[in-house]
Amino acid sequence: MTDLAERLAAVDAQIADAARAVGRDASELTRIVVTKFHPASLVADLYRLGVRDVGENRQQEFSRKVVEVGALEGLRWHFIGQAQTNKARAIRAAASVVHSVDRARLADALHHAADDGDPVLDVLLQVNLTDDPGRGGVAPAELEALATHAAQLPSLRVRGVMAVAPLDEPPAPAFERLRRYADTVRAVVPDADWISAGMTADFAEAIAAGATHLRIGSAITGPRPERG
Repeated sequence: MTDLAERLAAVDAQIADAARAVGRDASELTRIVVTKFHPASLVADLYRLGVRDVGENRQQEFSRKVVEVGALEGLRWHFIGQAQTNKARAIRAAASVVHSVDRARLADALHHAADDGDPVLDVLLQVNLTDDPGRGGVAPAELEALATHAAQLPSLRVRGVMAVAPLDEPPAPAFERLRRYADTVRAVVPDADWISAGMTADFAEAIAAGATHLRIGSAITGPRPERG
């Protein structure tokens, strides 16, 4: 716990410094700790250290951890990985927020997975910042249509956009493009002001470009265990 607490404090200090450098308040930012491949006990340890937002990107591991961790007041589970439509019910049952809605069929699947009495599900629209159609995310030219479609599904609440920085260019200009794409979504859903961007290596650039949600993994959790 001591090492975990020190890493968490160090990252939070770096986030605060990055926010201050561009005239932003760190309290505006949501730091999501990505716990993939780590045991559920790490989530419990993080919770005891004050963490209330955790992220996973593989549905089976995600669903299992939610059950193992159990109900913890105020804990929000973010699904940040590529989602298959046939896993929509399992994802919806476990998630507080889904960051990776990138096509109408997935939005429809998450909507139809809602049971009577379920709360509205917060979703972000993942944008592909590359020219590679094999990367996750909707093409920017199709973003407005996806936002319009998702906004009409009553069990979903479009909160903004998400993206992963490309590997073959600096993150700053890519995140600046994402900021513009966020404006596209807000033209459809005016209060969709979340921008999920920035990981361990590039969260400072994401903060400078207006990110509201940061997805930080190994810098806080430590090296990931070997997969079994």
